[in-house]
Amino acid sequence: MKQKYITTTAYYIAFVLLGLTIAAEGPTLLKLAEHTSSALDQISSIFLFGSLGYLLGSYIGGRLYDRVPGHRFMSGVLICLGITVALVPLAPSRGILFAIVLVLGLFKGGLDVGCNTLLLWVHNETVGPFMNGLHAFFGVGAFIAPLIVAQVISFTGDIYWVYWIFAIAAFPLALWIWNLPSPESRVVPAHHESAPFPLLPVLIMVLCFVLYVGGESGYGAWIYTYAFTLKFGTEVTAAYLTSAFWGSFTLGRLLGIWVSTRAKPITILALDFAGCIASVGLILLFQESVVLLWIGTVLFGISQASIFPTFLTLAEERMHITGTIAGLFLVGAGVGGMILPWLIGQAFVHVSPSAMMGLIFIGILLNLLMLGIFTRVSVGQNPVPESTGIAD
Repeated sequence: MKQKYITTTAYYIAFVLLGLTIAAEGPTLLKLAEHTSSALDQISSIFLFGSLGYLLGSYIGGRLYDRVPGHRFMSGVLICLGITVALVPLAPSRGILFAIVLVLGLFKGGLDVGCNTLLLWVHNETVGPFMNGLHAFFGVGAFIAPLIVAQVISFTGDIYWVYWIFAIAAFPLALWIWNLPSPESRVVPAHHESAPFPLLPVLIMVLCFVLYVGGESGYGAWIYTYAFTLKFGTEVTAAYLTSAFWGSFTLGRLLGIWVSTRAKPITILALDFAGCIASVGLILLFQESVVLLWIGTVLFGISQASIFPTFLTLAEERMHITGTIAGLFLVGAGVGGMILPWLIGQAFVHVSPSAMMGLIFIGILLNLLMLGIFTRVSVGQNPVPESTGIAD
């Protein structure tokens, strides 16, 4: 039992690092554009390349975690991530930056699918609160990242040490995880052994992840530039607004740990989507208000927070989640993180910065539609008994 919690702690710290590396991209975007002499619509392709790498890393990683000792593979991923993230601010041109970000995305995807899959294997049917906890620690990293950016820019005038701090943190974490025993791949339950691969429900859930992560990453990546471009604040206050989003996101995931032990996943998701619609709708209706931008941002962060882990918990109730299936879900996450942030960047230049909120609102409505379809599709197998959410 003690080993379970030590292993879970390692995954949580890995997710802090993942949150740091992902959330830093938005607040450092303008500086990376300066480094590479790029226009805003040109540098926005960083999200395409990063997410392409992410989805490839998720798919390849998901298959490998089914076949090799998980902790040895994860340690290698962390070492490679540390080396690659250190190169990001050193890129002298846009092409080289995109190549680095593509490779970095591979390792982010491999780390993401590893933590999610191995945590499922460690805790099995009681994974609900632990899954919410894992994603809460992603929020911790994402909350801290803009604060680090603001302080590093204040002291040095540039962003080099933002990425170098993350790189340094990766190596001791890799060593720790290397020395932990890897969890064993889960035994397929008897009622799943002869069941066909649940293709349709997996594809629908993949679309849910596409739309969800598109909204989360699009907001987190562009709210800094949105606020700064529309003169809602300076570079520093825009970074603090980004941090407010990720901070409220973290708070929502911490609350999700408690809520997941007392409510069914579908109930949690209904409340989450209601909050998402209300918060973005508020910003759309009162586009000139700085106060309502902050209120809407905080509410959106709280509402978005528990959707990702609750999607995983809902899917786990209805089908047996292997590393391959988890990898497919995160491929969807990578596609979402690629498409919507890129579209927002194009809309910033060719339409207006306000189009960002409209695109995110449409994504929320489509996500709700996909979720409704998922709950009505048969998976062709007996559902897994619902978790009580209480650890052994």
